[in-house]
Amino acid sequence: MTSKRSLHLPLVTAIAGFSMAVTGSAGTITYSTNAPGTEFVSPMTGLTLDSSSGLTSTLTFEPDTDIAIGVPSNINFGIFTLVCAECLTEETESASFDAFTFDLVITDESDAATGEFVGTSAGGTVAFNSSTITVHWSPVVLGPGTTGALTGDFNLTDFQISTPSRIVAPDSGANVGETTVQGDLSSGDVISQVPEAGSLSMIGAGLIGLGLLRRRRLSGK
Repeated sequence: MTSKRSLHLPLVTAIAGFSMAVTGSAGTITYSTNAPGTEFVSPMTGLTLDSSSGLTSTLTFEPDTDIAIGVPSNINFGIFTLVCAECLTEETESASFDAFTFDLVITDESDAATGEFVGTSAGGTVAFNSSTITVHWSPVVLGPGTTGALTGDFNLTDFQISTPSRIVAPDSGANVGETTVQGDLSSGDVISQVPEAGSLSMIGAGLIGLGLLRRRRLSGK
């Protein structure tokens, strides 16, 4: 009885290892938004946009780096921070921003692909407790396949961005002046991962063990 159990054990262990290899690696996507090209592209370049008139104000984007998260998930692509120090003391005055364009480059590290969301805004005015700035994004989905890709292939991964992003006032937000660029992440790639070599070896050992057991039974031993 003991030898039969021991012959079954390699196969059971191998199947367990195989299952972990498939589902463990398929459930996580790693992405970044700090690639070259993530920046304001009009009317100036870089990660900070200055107000065009009125009080001094800045709108700065902070990208995300190497975010690993399970799918499907609600995610963020980075944070816009609106700062107007003078607005908090000169409450009857405001700052103005001209229309602008912002490119948000997504690096899908799991599939070795990049894509780009383009944000456009008509600009707006900012006071200590108000902001009329909104950013509209296009396209709203990157992936699967080469949809929206700049390089590589998104495989079955979808990055979806919430539009528009409404830039909060300098005195508003969970963190003052911060607006999170939000979106969703999903993937249908739940069974296509290559099993680990060790798992395949264990499966082979289990099959050999079952073969030996069958031969012993047929021989009456």
